[in-house]
Amino acid sequence: MATVRSRFTPILLAADFGKAFRRERKARGLTQQRVAQNAGLTRFTITQLESGQNVGLHHILAALAVLEKGLSIVSARPDFDQLAELFSDDE
Repeated sequence: MATVRSRFTPILLAADFGKAFRRERKARGLTQQRVAQNAGLTRFTITQLESGQNVGLHHILAALAVLEKGLSIVSARPDFDQLAELFSDDE
């Protein structure tokens, strides 16, 4: 069964957050250095964030702001649409 990750699926692991951040950064054509400079951080902090290491929340929020993104708190429990997507017979 393929893993389905909709845009509303919560990220529960730091490593997954780092991968999602990296994808978004690259989609915007930004380098780690550019994000770091615009956020007032070091490139090392961005590499830590992208590799799922422990980074302060204020650093995460500053880096997300450069990508014009933010955080929200959502339920980690799948909703009906996510379950239907997981168990669809379209494969």
